[in-house]
Amino acid sequence: MNLLLQSAIHNLQSAISITGSKSETNRLLLLQALFPNITLANTSNSDDSEVMQKALKGNDEIVDIHHAGTAMRFLTAYFAVNEGREVVLTGSPRMKERPIKVLVEALQQLGAQISYENEEGYPPIRIKGQKITNNKVSIPANVSSQYISALLLIAPKLQNGIELTLVGEITSVPYIKMTLALLNDLNIQTSFEGNVIKVHPKQEVESKVMTVESDWSSASYFFSLAALANEASIALSSYKKTSLQGDSALVEIYAKMGVETRFEENKITLVKQPNFKFETLNLDLNNTPDIAQTIVVTCLGLGIGCHLTGLHTLKIKETDRLEALRIELTKLGANISVTNDSLTLLASKEINSNVKIATYNDHRMAMAFAPLALKVPIIIENAEVVSKSYPDFWVDLAGLGFQTIEIN
Repeated sequence: MNLLLQSAIHNLQSAISITGSKSETNRLLLLQALFPNITLANTSNSDDSEVMQKALKGNDEIVDIHHAGTAMRFLTAYFAVNEGREVVLTGSPRMKERPIKVLVEALQQLGAQISYENEEGYPPIRIKGQKITNNKVSIPANVSSQYISALLLIAPKLQNGIELTLVGEITSVPYIKMTLALLNDLNIQTSFEGNVIKVHPKQEVESKVMTVESDWSSASYFFSLAALANEASIALSSYKKTSLQGDSALVEIYAKMGVETRFEENKITLVKQPNFKFETLNLDLNNTPDIAQTIVVTCLGLGIGCHLTGLHTLKIKETDRLEALRIELTKLGANISVTNDSLTLLASKEINSNVKIATYNDHRMAMAFAPLALKVPIIIENAEVVSKSYPDFWVDLAGLGFQTIEIN
């Protein structure tokens, strides 16, 4: 499905409810599988979370997680400690190109039985679940934080817990801290000192209802819309001022792009600041790489430049997001250059209209580019890809006054 997006509305006024964080939901689904007396509320309705839930509840020998990268990492660890069960974990053609070796080697250090079905280092993988007694393991610190979180989530069920040493400079610390905070909420003892993380064993937890905060990554597109509108007051729920999610850094980042965030009870309201003076944006997104696409597209729409660093993990996401951004922004007339871990956009005032934006099976490419419809008509190819994390996105955009027209 290709969507032509356009908007004659320049004053955005709306209240939108966003479902639970995909990141929190997938962590809690795994913990619930380990500790069935946990009850979850406000879980994500994303494809990724549904795939994760289905895999955890099913008994299939072949588990296909399609495009769901988080599920691939978390389930690799989960099935490794699921005694007596043997599975082949596989996914989409793109998933088979996404590296898993670092996590597999870490689990093998602990004593897990995992082998590759085809190419070494990549899915599909065969996992024979067993009891694990080793507890010391090291892993490169600059890999996807999901590898690290996968190990931490299964740690309470290991006979001796885990002592995880992170080697080098740590990436995406907020996501590691989110995992540890969720363990702490279940009274599982943890520590994170220097480059060493410890999680103590705990065979049982007390019954508890865990409520998932709404997804800050999904909120990012509304920050972008507020920045690009002439006037905006967009209320989003349900959000906390003190969040476990690293992407809550949006509040500070978009303050530099003329968006004020007002916290009231369980919601935030995004308000466009009039007569705001913009400057070139220099940001290190090492802790929040998932919002890079949204930020650079906002900068293009505002006619300002940006230099974003800390983006090395974007190369192994649903697509090579840095290269995808370079190709699609160039179509729009942007002057953009990328390296292995950074992106530079030069300020420009012109944006080409009616450009077809390829989405590369990447939900964030579709949603990050959508706010540009406030400036020029734009076509989003394969728009249904948003269901991976935010199935209601186009409905919510229409509620803000955007025209969404299906075209060939």
